[in-house]
Amino acid sequence: MADQIRVGIVGATVTPGGSGWGANAHVPALQHLPDFVLKAVCTAHEETARASAEAFGADLAFHDVHTMAAHPEVDLVAVCVRVPGHRDLVMAGLEAGKAVFCEWPLGANLAEAEEMASLASARGLRTFVGLQGRSDPAVLYARDLIADGYVGEVLAANLSITSAAQYERGAGRVWQRLRANGANTLTISGGHSIDAACVILGKFAEVAARTATRVGEWVDTDANERLPVDAPDVIGFAGVLESGAEVTVQVVSVPYGSNGSRLEVYGREGALIVASPGALSMGPNRIVGIKGREAPVDLPVSDSYVLVPEDMPRGGPRNVGQAYAGIAEAWHGRRASVPDFNDAVTRHRLIDAVERSAQERRAIALR
Repeated sequence: MADQIRVGIVGATVTPGGSGWGANAHVPALQHLPDFVLKAVCTAHEETARASAEAFGADLAFHDVHTMAAHPEVDLVAVCVRVPGHRDLVMAGLEAGKAVFCEWPLGANLAEAEEMASLASARGLRTFVGLQGRSDPAVLYARDLIADGYVGEVLAANLSITSAAQYERGAGRVWQRLRANGANTLTISGGHSIDAACVILGKFAEVAARTATRVGEWVDTDANERLPVDAPDVIGFAGVLESGAEVTVQVVSVPYGSNGSRLEVYGREGALIVASPGALSMGPNRIVGIKGREAPVDLPVSDSYVLVPEDMPRGGPRNVGQAYAGIAEAWHGRRASVPDFNDAVTRHRLIDAVERSAQERRAIALR
């Protein structure tokens, strides 16, 4: 197709030990969407770049992101590596004048996210961020139900996110134990579901939080070594939305009994529950509605919210595919609302406010 969006992806690698999120979610999503073509693959080494490009059917292989970003046959640079690497790779794409998609979290901290968003804005470049909950059909339907007054005025809401902890990890994943690296219970499982809840309910105006690291050591199974952890695994905060609704949030990572995510919305005329066995951004999400004193009913999501073809693989590819399909709509002027770097900064500011509130033991207003 002449108007296909040509993607150069950083972080989709075929390795002997198994592939990561880029290879398992982004690549199959792109391969099932006619608006895209996976044109190039960039990895840290020439050998893996060539092997990965061949495995994924990409024409071009690079081991330098600047070279790939500058290539005239790459329209969109997609970054899906570990969070500490996001900033430099994203900046390379922006400095080459290309549109950039970056997985969430955008940066390892608020300052990095603001820097990337500022450069993109100054150069007038298209940006997209992997807050996939904003493309989830059930989240979009719940948003519309609330906006259309299904529960009336929203009075209060509760959000609970319980993910499975992994205290024993290989060397390739123990980096997440450090808060400074930006990928932890608050930013990942919490960040995605909190963002989905904000899509449904609106922005926070103020938060008051507590955080804790209850398990202070992880085991590096490759080195058989215990390592200290400072990333939080228990987070709780109360907040008020710009609408005036009061919201409580709990985000925890536990070894046993994790039960996914549940958002309960209470209004003057009814209630709405959105629940998932995982993060709200990943689904499958179930919506239950309560009107007045009537019995709870399941509210099936219309196919009109589904943007991907029926043969899209379930799980990660389907979720990421929804996001890419939204990008294609925006790219071709058919859809205006897809999350960009400015949306990512908004979410980073909320996370930063939660962390500062816990540290300073006071409520923090969002600017």
